[in-house]
Amino acid sequence: MSAFEKPEIPNFSVWDYVVFAALLVVSAGIGVFFAIKERKNKTSKEFLIGGRQMTCGPVALSLTASFMSAITVLGTPSEVVRFGAYYLFFYISYTLVIVFSAELFIPIFYRSGITSTYEYLELRFNKVVRIAATIMYIIQTILYTGVVVYAPALALNQVTGFDLWGSVFATGIVCTFYCTLGGLKAVVWTDAFQMVVMVVGFLSVLIEGTIQNGGPSNVWQTAINGSRLDIADFDVDPLRRHTFWTIAVGGTFTWLGIYGVNQSTIQRCISCKTEKHAKMALYLNLVGLWIILTCAVFSGLVMYAHFEGCDPWTAGFIKAPDQMMPYFVMNIFSKMPGLPGLFVACAFSGTLSTVAASINALATVTFEDIVKKIFKNISDRKSTWISKGLCVVFGILCTVMAVVASLMGGVVQAALSIHGMGGGPMLGLFTLGILFPWTNWKGALGGLLTGITLAFWVAIGGFINPPPPSKTLPLLLRTDECTLLNETINATLSTILPTTLTTTVPPERSLMAGITGTAYHTYTTRVGCIGCMHISGLLISFITGDEHGRNIKPLFIRPVCNLVCFWSDKYKKKCWCGVPHDEEDEVELDDGTWEERC
Repeated sequence: MSAFEKPEIPNFSVWDYVVFAALLVVSAGIGVFFAIKERKNKTSKEFLIGGRQMTCGPVALSLTASFMSAITVLGTPSEVVRFGAYYLFFYISYTLVIVFSAELFIPIFYRSGITSTYEYLELRFNKVVRIAATIMYIIQTILYTGVVVYAPALALNQVTGFDLWGSVFATGIVCTFYCTLGGLKAVVWTDAFQMVVMVVGFLSVLIEGTIQNGGPSNVWQTAINGSRLDIADFDVDPLRRHTFWTIAVGGTFTWLGIYGVNQSTIQRCISCKTEKHAKMALYLNLVGLWIILTCAVFSGLVMYAHFEGCDPWTAGFIKAPDQMMPYFVMNIFSKMPGLPGLFVACAFSGTLSTVAASINALATVTFEDIVKKIFKNISDRKSTWISKGLCVVFGILCTVMAVVASLMGGVVQAALSIHGMGGGPMLGLFTLGILFPWTNWKGALGGLLTGITLAFWVAIGGFINPPPPSKTLPLLLRTDECTLLNETINATLSTILPTTLTTTVPPERSLMAGITGTAYHTYTTRVGCIGCMHISGLLISFITGDEHGRNIKPLFIRPVCNLVCFWSDKYKKKCWCGVPHDEEDEVELDDGTWEERC
């Protein structure tokens, strides 16, 4: 039992529920609009990738909303309070990720004319590699999406009194509804709307929180005094939670696995009318990522200033650090009905966009990589209905997974980590195919299995033997200004209090600890990627023999030798391993598609 008196904070009011309900109604309405507007478009291509007629603006907003989930809204500010503003280094990670994605991966996927990312693996390697990667993607995405729905709903419920299962089922039903009715266009435009809600929600918290804490200069000075801005840490230890290297470098590996080769990202990029629009969508999305990151980090600094002398988690007012942001919002908006609902709408906008993108991507992958392989010559009308049916199925599965997550207890953290553990090997697999022409299907499959094994081994080892406090280095959390239950500080309390000032979070206490940016999971991604690409993929390909360009189209590869051997045409040609190639052989047609002359 806490030795401190918990302040009375009101629960959700009617107006808060009205604001949240408005988010769901508008989201569903967008789905209805596109269902009516696109009713004459009968093909699965129209439903799944928008007929490749999307423009860069809405796609950019959609990408930002989908990958800035409720985990970012709730988890990042609490990380800043506990460990400092190290997340600012993600500016570097995001920039590198977008440049690599736009200049390396998108040209390959867009010019290949594929719908499913994993279709590339069959074109480059063979059907076995494609099926293995597809199954892995489906499993990890269902598991991840279900937990992403449940974890923030639980955090909000325990602080605000917001109905837990009502929000979980509302999320699943609404996402399934507009995904099924409107297809990718509904997902993209709903994401764009939800991105605006996220920014407005963050800004309302930043503005009111800053006003209540003495203005920007006072918030900034408090952060400096509390060492929250002392982030110049260049320790090369890969197991450290937050350093320049674990975030700038490790974060690049993690996010490149999420952005560069993820079906959800690629599907929206290839829905653009031209490759230029696809690249521009990514670069505009980078601006969106910077905006959300800035809002999240500065919300953390404002929250630290507000709770400087009485940290609610250390004092026992909340059960986990992930509940700190909702608690802060309910505190500053206690006399402003409707604004807490706006923040919850902000958090759930991230959840809705993530879930909708996952449902749409799962339906696309399943239809393109499994259904079309089993059933040949499906009519356009049937393909559209099958695609819609798959959206319903995966919407139900993701919602059921959220229910299962509530029964998993400490396993939730492991479930969340599967997304990161799968990202590394998948990134290594696609990198093998694109950068190294001599890689064959045996090396690709062996590399994928090796990468998965190494990533799971490292991640599970981290759960069994959690890192010591020396690797996390939490900052001071004070409780000396909290109101005591007994105004007289007795001897027992005076001995307990100093230890609570620097309490560290036990692994099982935080539902979202697995994906809030810890170095251990960026390390897992790097191990998985490098294990797949270097340790086994290249080695197995070298032993079993390269393909000497016999079955590889130059459109499917972009060898690293283009950069390394730019000074010598002779060595560049040798590194292409017999693949005939001339940059002039790839030409863009008037309709934005590409073809080869050779």
